[in-house]
Parts: sequence; structure tokens; C-alpha cells
Amino acid sequence: MSYHSGTIHTVRFSPNGRYLASGADDKIVCVYILDPNPPSHASTFGTNEPPPVENWRIFRRLIGHDNDVQDLGWSYDSSILVSVGLDSKVVVWSGHTFEKLKTLSNHQSHVKGLTFDPANKYFATASDDRTIKIFRFTPPGPNSSAHDQMNNFMLEQTINAPFSSSPLTTYFRRCSWSPDGNHIAAANAVNGPVSSVAIINRGTWDSDINLIGHEGPVEVCSFSPRLFAKEPPTKATQDGKGHSTQGLVTVIACAGQDKALSVWITSNPRPLIITQDLAVKSISDLAWTPDGRSLFATSLDGSVIAVVFEDGDLGFGVGLEENEKSLAKFGAGRRGVGIIEGTDGLLLEEKSKAGELRGVEGRMGALMGDGEGKSEKAVNGSGIATPMSGINVNGPGAMNSIDAQNGRSNQQNNDWLATTHAQHDPNTAKVESLKQRVTITKDGKRRIAPMLVSPSGAAESSLPRSRLMAASASNYGAKDDAPQSILDLSKPFDGLPKGGLAALLLGNKRKLAAIDGEDEGHVEKSIMTSSRNGAVPILANTIDGLIPVQSSAGSIGQQPTPDFIRPAVINPSLLVSQVRLAVPKVRVHIVRNLKASGDKPSSFALSNGGVPSSDASLSAAGDVVLEARNPTAVVTTRQQDREPSRITVTKRGQGLWQDFLPKCVLLVTGNRHFWSVACEDGSVYVWTPAGRRLVNAMVMESQPVILDCRNWWLFCITAVGMCYVWNIKTLESPHPPVSLAPVLDIAVHGLQSHPTHAPAVTSARLNSAGRIVVSLSNGDGYTYSPSMFTWQRLSEVWWAVGSQYWNSTDSSVGNIQSSADQATKDIATTSVSAGIIPHLERNTTNEMLVRGRAYALQRMIKSLLSREGFEGFESGVSVAHLENRVAAAILLGAKEEFRSYLEMYAKRLGAEGLKLKVGELLRGLLNGMSEEDSTVEGGEDAPSRFESGRSWYGAGEELCGWPRRELLKSVILILGKHRDLQRVTVPYANLLGVMDEQASVNPMVS
Repeated sequence: MSYHSGTIHTVRFSPNGRYLASGADDKIVCVYILDPNPPSHASTFGTNEPPPVENWRIFRRLIGHDNDVQDLGWSYDSSILVSVGLDSKVVVWSGHTFEKLKTLSNHQSHVKGLTFDPANKYFATASDDRTIKIFRFTPPGPNSSAHDQMNNFMLEQTINAPFSSSPLTTYFRRCSWSPDGNHIAAANAVNGPVSSVAIINRGTWDSDINLIGHEGPVEVCSFSPRLFAKEPPTKATQDGKGHSTQGLVTVIACAGQDKALSVWITSNPRPLIITQDLAVKSISDLAWTPDGRSLFATSLDGSVIAVVFEDGDLGFGVGLEENEKSLAKFGAGRRGVGIIEGTDGLLLEEKSKAGELRGVEGRMGALMGDGEGKSEKAVNGSGIATPMSGINVNGPGAMNSIDAQNGRSNQQNNDWLATTHAQHDPNTAKVESLKQRVTITKDGKRRIAPMLVSPSGAAESSLPRSRLMAASASNYGAKDDAPQSILDLSKPFDGLPKGGLAALLLGNKRKLAAIDGEDEGHVEKSIMTSSRNGAVPILANTIDGLIPVQSSAGSIGQQPTPDFIRPAVINPSLLVSQVRLAVPKVRVHIVRNLKASGDKPSSFALSNGGVPSSDASLSAAGDVVLEARNPTAVVTTRQQDREPSRITVTKRGQGLWQDFLPKCVLLVTGNRHFWSVACEDGSVYVWTPAGRRLVNAMVMESQPVILDCRNWWLFCITAVGMCYVWNIKTLESPHPPVSLAPVLDIAVHGLQSHPTHAPAVTSARLNSAGRIVVSLSNGDGYTYSPSMFTWQRLSEVWWAVGSQYWNSTDSSVGNIQSSADQATKDIATTSVSAGIIPHLERNTTNEMLVRGRAYALQRMIKSLLSREGFEGFESGVSVAHLENRVAAAILLGAKEEFRSYLEMYAKRLGAEGLKLKVGELLRGLLNGMSEEDSTVEGGEDAPSRFESGRSWYGAGEELCGWPRRELLKSVILILGKHRDLQRVTVPYANLLGVMDEQASVNPMVS
């Protein structure tokens, strides 16, 4: 195989035996695949080489390095290929599509060595910057893209100590990971002035063992893939499960610039074998056979040396199950391929793999721009197929096909296509107007401004083909599933203070105050004396503690409120509530523009079939403004005799209506449906767009601190943390008032005897269904469930530091809403809560990870990953995070996000082989489709306050807006390739008829 144009430095087979990869100094990585057909040529012309036995053909050329490629490595499950080179880069490639997933530029000099952890958790790279860097990774799936792996392949540790003075003259630094996963053998280390091989311990990443014996620097190390025992395996040396009871050892071979080969065994402090002058030049690479009995060495002199060991030379090799037993403590999930138990299982596996392959090919085709021919033709009402996106409709081939179908001339077809395109393309009229745009020059002459037109016609575009296809498909009415940036949350007019709205928690436990001049315990004695006859002593709750109330003459008349505490008017609820939120100051002038609420004038300009309604006539333009002016002077000498506050609504400077309020205004809000203001005495007023009061003043228990609206919903939070939501259209509330105390950690601080600062409220908003969504400065995100009357936590820092899916986009997970939903008129019901879950997770990242507040938790979790008993920690947290996302999507009614998260969850369950959870998931999806499962034990329908389709076990054939049958089928196709789960999945596949569909498509499978 002569596909490289330079010296080849490394060749590696993939562990699954399917691919062969090579790297050379031509900066290219070549991937080969074995062709079952015989070679097309017998031998190279002009040489005496024997003809090739196998036909390895080039499969991919990977371009990603700027200098020589020095080493390659495959992960043990063949999911990724990693290449390193003299450009100081570490490039990660997908082992399925060979797409570049990530480029790591952590090293400061040439990278010359690479090794993978057999437990498939880490890989290590060695560089001339005298460091070895350990990277943690999660094996990516077949459909993963570079965007999905943004938070994968993270630097875990940098090791410096054994290499602080290592020479820079070596051409390679090939390190090796032991088969039991416990150690890394690092080449080109030093022990004082002597060259050595450093043995690095897993987890602590320190080195306390050095292999000393080579005269020159060691360039390559290689562990034997087998573990060895001193005695041959017999029944006497095995336990009941067939595992060896002997102490197992590892074997390592080392070589380098001194042309010597040494073989070490971990039970002996001295080398087992040392061979001097094995080659004429330096030894460049070592490789063991899978049985660990033969060793091959390559040298820069062009020779390949084979070393064969007899039985007992190194010990006696044990089975690979001993390797798996050693790796199990590191969480290596190596499950068997399983056995097909019937034709149904084979059919399901074929369909699952075919669907997965279509997903990969579709994404790669979109990236490469070769998907035009696969797109379906959309047929219009006249029965004529519209041209496919990305194809030049003016070409003769396209027109001939239409002529043959309809018998019309080319001119007729051109006219028809132009008319159809003008009807479907809303930009056509805009382009025509630009072509005829008239400008006036400096000398007063009128000229038509030239417009740049592509030389190949207006149908061509300079955009990449994939973008052009998406744009054309949307223009011709085809479905476009590209994710759209839509966040279904209100946009409050009044921004919260920097750092969020401050909160304070007051504990219930209060101690008795110490009174000056009184003996110790005098207060307690007086209280006990006064309560002997059943009387209840009256105590005052002061700042210093509890004291007996002193009798005093009452004040006459109304007492003025000092200016320095306004607008904190004393209210009885403030004396008993345990929550305090910061109250906004009284502002002289508050202005609310209708545009600030995010309402578009075009969305409510006309109604009633084109006749302007009263509301629309007032709000058709985007310059309707509400102004609240608070008084600045006192009419009389009394503080309470102030001028009234003025509420004015204007349109283009012309007054529409005006009203007056007796108290100062704190907050205002409004949209095209209503206006609302909140005053310092706790009153909330609501007007129609024409200025008619809808309801009487709603009186709160304390001052409102947040006032917001969304469609017909009005939202208010008071200074004592009470949240109110009203539907102004029906004059109802979806749930009773709810306190913010639970989300502010009142359960932790409620029993303390002193005030405690609580997390600040960074945002409190509504979605279009009237759900409260709150985010805090500690990174947590909450929503209130009106059906369960409780707060539910949707995002927290625990997932951010422990889950492998944090900030991941395995599917279209970002602020998503498909164009199919946008095409419907009732967009409010189809886009409920779009993007809320990613929004809350981004808030957690910004508040905790970006600002470094979760550093201690990150360190603790990192230390847990290498401890015994926590092997499944990362996997368990990741699965729990996906379950949290799925439950949150159901709660919020996030249709598109629910589908994406459900598929991610199914993929992870299949990879982990969790049969119990898979069975529960499938039963939950089937529940609404079965009449037996939709009733309770008594035979009657189970009463539920849930909205339709918001419960796994609720009645109905839909779940979160999706047909249960469609969801069940997609999950079965994802899980179908896992043979160990087919006993669970095949019955459901038979129930849905998946096998029949597959059999009709692929008649070769019987």
C-alpha cells in the first residue's frame, strides 16, 4: 500500500479488526478497510515482491495536522481514533464516520506518544514539553458530531516530575497502559542522571517506580496484552467462578536509542531479559501478539525483529476474563455481543442498525453537500413535481423530464416555474424592487442603482450547499427541521439588580435578650412567674432577642412613615414571614414601551376579519407608551398628604387615557391585552388597552418586587416571597399563592436563631402556559407544578459537575422548535416551554462553573471517580440527569425537547444494558395505548389533575404532544441493536409490526 508521500511513522489496527490506520510525515492519516474481493494486481511492476494476500484499500484520508504525524491510537471499543504529531496537536477522530471531533492544543511542544486506558476512560499523550497529559473521555456514539463533543475529551491531569530533565533528542515517546488498567509506562523518563522508564499509578498519577537498565533514552514501551501467573491454570489455582487465585503480574518490553531490548515482569525488580545490539539503529516501535507470547520490534534500519517466548519464560498466560475482572473496578462496561435468539431479534437488529446508518449518512451528506438527489419531490395541486432544492431548474435535463411527463414546451414550463417560484418565494418581490431602485446623484440626476447578480443566474447562491438546500426547501414548502432559537419566557421590563434580587431568611428559633442592669436569668424567671396560672406572656421580637413587652401609652392619630424607610411600609405579614426580598425604590418617572414586552405590532394589528378592533387600534403601532409619574412634593405639612400618582398612556405623543392612584407606583408592566401597575401599599391595578379598569385593586400582603406579564397571564412576587399568577381573561388563578421559601433553602436555615442571606433571585418569568420559572444565583432553576402544588428543581450544579451530558447536544436540544410547529397557526400550544431547560442549564453554568463557585465540588467528584465503590458514579449521575431532563420536559410540555431527551435516554440505557429501566420505559410508553393499563385496580379511570399527555401512566394516546406509538417505535429502533435487551424489545416490536415492515423492505432476511 503506497498511499503516503512520506515516511510512515506509525501503523495501528482497530481493536474490532475492521480498520487499519497509518500516519506519516506527509501530515496525513490514512484509514484502510479490508476488501473481501481479491487484489486487482498480482504484484508491483518491476519488483520481485510476492503478490498481496489481502486486499486493503484506502477508506479515508484524514487531514488535520500541520506537521508530521508521530503516533496513533484507537480506543478499546474502536469508537475514536486519536493522532498526535510534531505540530503539538492532539486530534480526535470519530471511529464511525472519521469526522474530526476535537483538536486539543494543551501541549507546548512536539507530541510523540499516545496510549489508551483499557477501561476506556482515559488516554495519555507524551510530549517534548516534558509532560504527560491525561485526558478523560466518554466514548461518542455513531451519530455524534464535533458540536456534541464540546465538553468531552477534557484534561484530567498533567504529569511533570519524572520528565523534568528528560532529553529532547528522542524521535518517539511511545508510552503504554497496563492491561489491568493500574499503571502507565512512560518512556524517556529520568532518575537523576540515568535514563529510565517511569511507572505512573492510576488515580493518583504519581510515580514511585522506575525501570533502570538502559544506557540511552528509552523511546518505546509496550505492555503485554495478557496477565501472567507463576503456575499454569488448573482447578486448584481457580475459584468457583473460574478466576485465578494466584497473584497475577504484567510483562513490559522497553527499547530505545541504545539498540537494546529489555523485558520486565512486575514480580521481579530486575529485568527478565536484556538483549544488546538487537538492531543496527534505534528501535522505533514494539508490538505484542494477542496471546502475549510473541514480540515484534521495528528499527530505523528497516528491519523487523520477532521474539518468541516459550511457555514458562514469562509465566503462564491467563484468560481475558481476568483482564475484565481487573478492569471492572474502574467501571469498564464490557458486555458481550449476545446471541441472536430468533429471526425476530435479527430483523430488529438489522432495522436498528439501518436507521442508525441512515442518520450518519444523512448528516455527512448534508455536510458534504451531496444530499440533493435523496430529497423527496413535493407535489403540488396540479400534479407536477416542483424542482428539488439545490438543482438548477434551467438545465435541459430537468426540463426534458417535465416535458416528457406533461407534454408541454420548454417555454411553457419556464413560465410556469417562474410563476410558481414567485408565488412561493416571499423574497421575489423584494429582489425585483431592489433591481428597480432609483437613486439621485449629486448633480440631481436620477439613476437606477446596479445590483450584483451571480453570472450563473439568480437561482444560484454563494452559500454552502447544505445551507442552500435548507433555504430552498423552506421556499418550496418542504419541511425544514433545523432548530430555531425560540425561548418561551416573558421578557420583564424592569431588570433586576446586578447579582439578582437579594433575599434574607429569618429563623424561627429566638433566644431571650439580655437586659442591662438585670441579673442573669431574671427574664426567664419573670416569664415563668407570669405563666403559672395558665397565662400567656406577651413578648416582643426585637433585634437582640425576645423581651417582655413594656406597657406604654398608645400613640394618638396616624403616625407618619419616615422617608428613609419608604416604600417599606410596615405590614403585619413582614413581622411573621421568614422571607424578605429587596424592595425597589420609588422612582419619579417610570416608562413602559410596548416593544419592551416582545410583542410584535404585526401580530395584533388587525382582527375580526380585517376590521380593526378597539384593542388593535390602540396597539397597532409599536410606540404605545405607559408612563407613571410619582409625586415629588407634599401638599400639606403632613407626610401622607402627597399628590396622587399619574398613569398616562400615549400613542405617537397623543394621549389615549389617564388615571390617578393615591399611592406611589413601584412597578409597571403591560402588553397588547392589558396594562398593570403595582403600588407601594401592595395594591395591583389592571386596565384594558382603552383604560377601563378590569378588576378592583388587588391587595397584596406586602410590596410587589417583581411584576411581569405574558399573553393574558399576570405574575407578581411580593417582598415576603409570595408568588401570584392570574389569568386576566378569565379572572382566575391556576393555583393558590405559593411562597418562594422552599427554593431559597428555608428548610436548612429555618431553625437558626439569626437572619441568613439566601440565594438571590436572578430571574423570575412566565411561559406561555402561565408556569413560573425561577433561577437563582446558586445556579439552581425551578418551576412550579400547579398539578402537584410543589416546586420542582430542573437544573442544579450537581448535574453540571457529575453528568456526562451537561451542555450536550446529541440531538437538536438547544432552544428548539421545528418549522412544522411554526407553520401551524396555534403556535402558543405547540411551542410551550421551548428552550427553558437549556436556558436554566446555561444559567447554572454561568453562575457556578464560569465563576468558579463549584471548584470544591468538582475536586471532590474527581477524587471519587478513582475510589473503590464509586465505579458507577459517573454513569449513574449521567442517567439520572437524563431522567431529570425527560421529567422536566413533560412537566413543561416541551414537545421537541422531550423527543430529543427521550432518544438520548434510550441510547444510554441501551449502552448500559439496564434491562429493568428499559422494561419500565417501554411499559410507560405503551400504557396509554392499552385499555387495561389506563384504569386503576377498581376498574374505574384513575382521577388525575394532570393536563392531557403530561403523565407516563395517564390515559390517552399522546405523551407530551407525541403519539405514544411513534415514541415507542423510535425507542425500540434505538434499542434493537443491543442483543442482550432483545428479550425485552422484541415483543414490543412484534406488537407494533416493526418486523413486518422490515421483512417487506429487506426480503433477504428470513
